[in-house]
Amino acid sequence: MSSTDSSRLIAPAAAPLYRSTHEIVETVLRVVAGVCLAIHGSGKIADPFGAIQMVEGLGFYPGVFWSPLLAASEFFGGILLALGLFTRVAALATTIILLVTVYFHWVTMSQGFSGAEKSILWAAITLFFISRGGNAHSVDARLKKTF
Repeated sequence: MSSTDSSRLIAPAAAPLYRSTHEIVETVLRVVAGVCLAIHGSGKIADPFGAIQMVEGLGFYPGVFWSPLLAASEFFGGILLALGLFTRVAALATTIILLVTVYFHWVTMSQGFSGAEKSILWAAITLFFISRGGNAHSVDARLKKTF
């Protein structure tokens, strides 16, 4: 049984609404997440070597390699996610980065859950798109190819 099976709903009349909006809501989530990640990464892409000390502080050497990779993954990964192009690859790259930021805030900065909360939420969102990929409203769907 699906979650939109009217016999399972408290308000069965809502089933058609849920069925008809599920794809567009998923698309909105993907686009908003991608745009937000790209905006967040835009500062790093403007100064791709600006995070050298931070990444080396986390044990990623050499920072001259990892800092621009971080910048590119956030910025271009966000754009790809928003477009739904190579959706699973973009979501995987950003999920890895987000899990590192969970560690950074929770352990390195000793901020615990409150410091890592946003990264945990973002990682859950990007994990969803690793599993689902782009939907019918993605470039992947138009290309009829996906990972």
